[in-house]
Amino acid sequence: MSSIDITPGTYALDPSHSEVGFVARHAMVTKVRGYFRGLAGTITVAEDFADSTASATMAVASVDTGSADRDEHLRSGDFFDADTYPDIAFVSTGLRDVDGHEFVLDGHLTIKGITRPVSLDVEFEGAATDPFGHDRIGFSASTDVERGEWGLTWNAALETGGVLVSKKIKLILDLSAVKQS
Repeated sequence: MSSIDITPGTYALDPSHSEVGFVARHAMVTKVRGYFRGLAGTITVAEDFADSTASATMAVASVDTGSADRDEHLRSGDFFDADTYPDIAFVSTGLRDVDGHEFVLDGHLTIKGITRPVSLDVEFEGAATDPFGHDRIGFSASTDVERGEWGLTWNAALETGGVLVSKKIKLILDLSAVKQS
């Protein structure tokens, strides 16, 4: 499938060296970035790389946009409803080679109890043994989603036309994972 050289096994996401973020247009004039700081998951690298899998959960309560008021609004029923749906989950369903170190990871993304298919454009960033003797792998990924498909429909009309929050959201992931013994 690809020229990726990774030791097969299960790798746990390293939340202190990983980031799951999103970008939304705000007021039609700028971009707001946010992150889910509470992250857990695994990447299972198979002997045949095409059979590898990934899964992850993000704690909704950990959303961080740099604005406490905005973060509270995102946790509320207007958006993620963190009290009812405390986690966002991703489970892979397939892997397609694109060009050696680039591939597409298909999967199911669940937000607010709604599961929809997504495809992530993924780039293998490398594998190394860190100074503590741990085998570590890195990937970056991104995709665009329509937030309304997961029931995230709150918005406000602007007097000048348009809306406060874009319908299209870019998801951006930078992941580091450590091989488990």
